[in-house]
Amino acid sequence: MTGPVQGEQLDCEPMWCPSATLSVWANAWLAGEAAPDDLLDALSCWAPAQSVTAYDAVAAGHTGLPWPDIDDTGVISLLQTLRTAAGRSSTGTPSISVVLPIPGDARGLAPGTQFEADAMSAGEAVIVTHPDDPGLAVGLVPEFEYDDSDGELVIPELAALSWTVYSLPGAPVIDHIELGEAEYELRRAVRSAADTLTAIGLGSTGVDVDDPRAMVEQLLESARHHQVPEPAPSRAVRVLENAAHVDAIITVTAGLSRIGTQSLSQAQIATDALRPLAAVVRSARMAALSAILQAAWQR
Repeated sequence: MTGPVQGEQLDCEPMWCPSATLSVWANAWLAGEAAPDDLLDALSCWAPAQSVTAYDAVAAGHTGLPWPDIDDTGVISLLQTLRTAAGRSSTGTPSISVVLPIPGDARGLAPGTQFEADAMSAGEAVIVTHPDDPGLAVGLVPEFEYDDSDGELVIPELAALSWTVYSLPGAPVIDHIELGEAEYELRRAVRSAADTLTAIGLGSTGVDVDDPRAMVEQLLESARHHQVPEPAPSRAVRVLENAAHVDAIITVTAGLSRIGTQSLSQAQIATDALRPLAAVVRSARMAALSAILQAAWQR
């Protein structure tokens, strides 16, 4: 079976956060399935420039980042950081994983660390584990930087995406979620929420709003320039597509429920119907990402 042209992309699925983009493209690069420029191009869709900084001396020692000089270094240093932290896999498995923490669920994070606090605040992080020494694990948390030096700017201009690298006490335990199970739960949750929202008459109260389907499509379109690399399994890509669609539905429906329900009780019912969807979307995305990361090493 022949492999893809290096850097070939699937142009169907948006990546919804920088950590997802970095993880799948860095993993493809480390597995020999993408070029460094492919990784940099994918990250540039989030911000025109990238920078990386070590949070502590131990992280600097694990990655080769400068210390105690903590000035931001450029995109080439980000590549070197990933290569050094990931080592050379001899097991044919990914060194990179993603965590999507939310309040009440910090699985995959090191308790009581600054990494945990910052990853929780961002709602995302990348973890890189050295194959020969789990004690060399590091975590990366992204943060957008804006140029507001011009006092005339009403909205600060996006300047860069900065990555802070933290040392971790050991390789975290990442729960494995079966892709088939995640896809099934996503479909079931969508049907359940749709039945509930229909039962309370959401959207039928005469509120003058745009076509909800068009609003969902607009949200999806704004993110379609973010892509995933080959060799992403088609089922994983489909799950990501469905999760993105459901996420957009949640966003639109949440807004409409505030203006389209006739009572506070109806609004609460709508909120309660949507709440489980967010957790299911999160699980589906993590399962799909895991499948994509694994696939790059199975060719």
